[in-house]
Amino acid sequence: MKISLLAAVGIVASAVSALHLHHGPVTRAVDRRASTFVHPGLLHSEADFRRIKNFVDSGKAPWSVGWEKVVARANPDYKPNPQEILVRGNTPELPENYASLYRDLAAAYALSIRWKVTQDTNFAEAAVRIVDAWAAKLTDIWGSSDKFLAAGLYGYQFANVVEILRTYPSWKGLEAATEMLLRVFYPMNRRFLIEHNGAHIENYWANWDQCNIASMMSIGALADNHTIWDEAIEYFKHGAGNGAIEKAIWAIHAEAGTGKKLGQNQEAGRDQGHATLDFALLGVIAQQAYNQGEDLFGYLENRILAGVEYMSKYNVGEDVPFTTYVNAVHGTQTAISSAGRGTIRPMAELFVAHYGSLKGRDVKWTKAYRDLVIESSGGAEGGGGDYGTTSGGYDQLGFGTLLYRLEA
Repeated sequence: MKISLLAAVGIVASAVSALHLHHGPVTRAVDRRASTFVHPGLLHSEADFRRIKNFVDSGKAPWSVGWEKVVARANPDYKPNPQEILVRGNTPELPENYASLYRDLAAAYALSIRWKVTQDTNFAEAAVRIVDAWAAKLTDIWGSSDKFLAAGLYGYQFANVVEILRTYPSWKGLEAATEMLLRVFYPMNRRFLIEHNGAHIENYWANWDQCNIASMMSIGALADNHTIWDEAIEYFKHGAGNGAIEKAIWAIHAEAGTGKKLGQNQEAGRDQGHATLDFALLGVIAQQAYNQGEDLFGYLENRILAGVEYMSKYNVGEDVPFTTYVNAVHGTQTAISSAGRGTIRPMAELFVAHYGSLKGRDVKWTKAYRDLVIESSGGAEGGGGDYGTTSGGYDQLGFGTLLYRLEA
C-alpha cells in the first residue's frame, strides 16, 4: 500500500532519532519538515537559473558552448529504461543493470535544464516521463558492496532532477518521486554511513561516504526534512569514515614559495581518478549546502579549497608535497599515486566560480585544471555521455561551464 509523503517523512524522522552516525551520539535537530528549505535549492537555485538563462540569451562564449553541450544531450524523444531492482556489483540472482539509471538520469538532468532555460514544456515532459517511470517501478537496489555506491551517486542525481522539476506546474509526480527516494535510496545511504557494510571504518575510501552524504542531503531538502539534512551535515563535519571532511582532506601543507595551504586528500595515494571524484562529490555537498544557506565551502578555513588546489596542481603536472598515509586496511602509502594523473573530470568550474569569482580567493591550480578539462572537452565542461560510456563518466552531472561560470 502506498504511503503519503508526510507519513514517509514522519517514519524516517522517528527512525533517525534513535540512531547514531559515528562513535558518539549525534545531537538531533527537531524535524521542521514544512519550513525553511529553499526550492529549488540543491545544485541550482531559481536565481542560478535566471543567471544561466541570461548567459544563454547573450550568446557569449564559453556559456554558448556549454549550452550546445546541454542541447546535444537533451533529446525530447528519449525513452527511459526503468528497472524494478537496480543492480550494481555481481550477484548470483540478477545481472548488473545500473547503467540504465545513470544514463536515464543524465538525460533527465539535461532535459530539465533545457526546459528551465527555454520554458519549452516538451523538454519538461520528457524529463518527467523518465522520473515518473523510475518512481513507479524501482523497489530496491541490489548487488555487491557497490550497491551503496549506486545508492549514493544516483540518489543525489535523482533528487537534483526532481528538485528542478518540482517547479514545473503541470507535473503531478513530485510526491511519488520523493516517496521512492525516501523508501529506496535514503535508508541505504544512512545504513552505509552507520555500518559501512560491516567493514572496518577505514576500509571504504572517501568517495563512498561522500556520495551517500550528498544523497542524504539532497533527499532531506527535497522532502523538507531537516532531520535527514542535519544528519548528513553532521556526518560531513564529524563522521567516523574517510569521507568526513577532516579525514577526506587530512594533511595540510604550505606551498613552497607562496605559503598557500594545499590539502592532501585521502585518495591521493590511491589514484587520481578517485582523487578527482572526491572533489566532484565535495562540490555537490558544498553547493547543495550553500543554496540552503550553509557555507561548507568556507568550513574549516576553506578546507575544500586547500584540497582542490592540491589535487589540481598535481593533475596539471606540478609536484606537490605528500605526507605518508597509513590505513589500517589498505596499508601504507609513501608517495602520491601517478595512476590516472591528468584525469579529465568535469568538476572544477564550480570551485573556480565560488572561490575565485565569488570570494576572490587564489584558485590558480584549480583554474589550470579547469582549463585543462575544457580544452579537452571542446571549450566547456560536458555532462553524462561526454566522457565515455562507463559509470565514471556519469558520476558527476557536469555542464559546469554553463551552470556555474560567473565570468569569462
